[in-house]
Amino acid sequence: MTSSKFQRLCASLLFAIPAIAAAQGTITGTVMNSTRNKPSAGDEVTLIRLQQGMQESTKTTTDAKGKFTLQVPDAGIHLVRVTHDKTPYFRPAPPGTESVEVEVFDSAPKVNGIEWEADVMRLQTDESGKRMRVVENFFVKNDSNPKKTQYSDRPFDFWLPADATISGSAALGPGGMPVQSSPIPLEEKGHYAFVFPIRPGETRFQVSYELPYNGTLTLGPRPTMKTGTIALMMPKTFKFQAAAGAQYNLVEELNAQTYVARDIAPGAKLGFTVSGTGQLPRDAAQTSADGQPAAAGGDSQAAATGGSAATDTKPGGGLGTPIDTPDPLTKYKWWILSGLALLLAVAAGFFLSGKPVQPAAATAGAAPTAPAAPSAPPLLQTLKDELFALETDRATGKLSEAEYTEQKAALEVVLKRAINRS
Repeated sequence: MTSSKFQRLCASLLFAIPAIAAAQGTITGTVMNSTRNKPSAGDEVTLIRLQQGMQESTKTTTDAKGKFTLQVPDAGIHLVRVTHDKTPYFRPAPPGTESVEVEVFDSAPKVNGIEWEADVMRLQTDESGKRMRVVENFFVKNDSNPKKTQYSDRPFDFWLPADATISGSAALGPGGMPVQSSPIPLEEKGHYAFVFPIRPGETRFQVSYELPYNGTLTLGPRPTMKTGTIALMMPKTFKFQAAAGAQYNLVEELNAQTYVARDIAPGAKLGFTVSGTGQLPRDAAQTSADGQPAAAGGDSQAAATGGSAATDTKPGGGLGTPIDTPDPLTKYKWWILSGLALLLAVAAGFFLSGKPVQPAAATAGAAPTAPAAPSAPPLLQTLKDELFALETDRATGKLSEAEYTEQKAALEVVLKRAINRS
């Protein structure tokens, strides 16, 4: 086994590494209902142990002042889950956590003030040219007033091509951590739903899928509600043809081509045909050593003007200058150019650092930027880089499930030895 492959082995089980924590203890906390602006009484609070899956540990209930105390019977990394109005809310509890505050909202199956900000698709063929690989990202904004969570057995539904084969999926709530979340198929073929709460703020969904490809393919986004932006990103070697009535504009850039449509109403004509083969260059999703996009955080001047370093136009920098300013693609750029692996790398940053990723402070009129990644020791930085590469290979089909499982088993032995020596 090569050194590079061994490093990737070490990265593949980052989520299963139990942190060496201090002695067992308690976690206290307060739950606030932001719909009613008062403490939330009577909510169920559960401690979840993150080791070999999500295992429920201890439970309690909030008192009249919204306060709770959880016993922590074991060392390791945990999540605190609060269930309010049948909706789950999570807060990370890395080793050493003594207290947490959890914000909850009243929920309903349908909430006014929710819209799609963007639907972004990245298209490329596999090396054989016989499969089309697509990563589609949905940005959903909840501006409800009073603030409420939309939650039901299908809080967010969307359409994929009928012959799509889903290879990965994830969701990211406002100020939270990215988690793997599998969409469920609905009655009609190609119709799916994420059973994931749409909380006030921005929620992001990502689906990776493959389609049979014979050199030409006709597709068409099908937004289920009013959508601000549709963006299609593909290699320069692709030929693009919009269907009659579909209004797409080309965004010029160095390493790829992107077509954008704006202010889309449900039922609008959005069909297009692509032909040719090719892959998006890997540097189009440039990341820093910690697994975050190189533009994450931006500079203070850009942040103050509602942009970020995401507007960088140097080679590999991404979408480049948008058609007009301000442009919603600017704040979405780091997400647009990432795949499922980047989602997992962001989550890995939380586990590796032993503390949650803090959302950037909001600035009036400023576009949100990607959360800054916590620092980690050099070895862990290397593991995160290798995790990114490993998950990319898995998502693009370069690594089979059998190989992935075999490598995970080998890593367990290595980790056990390392932990025992520690």
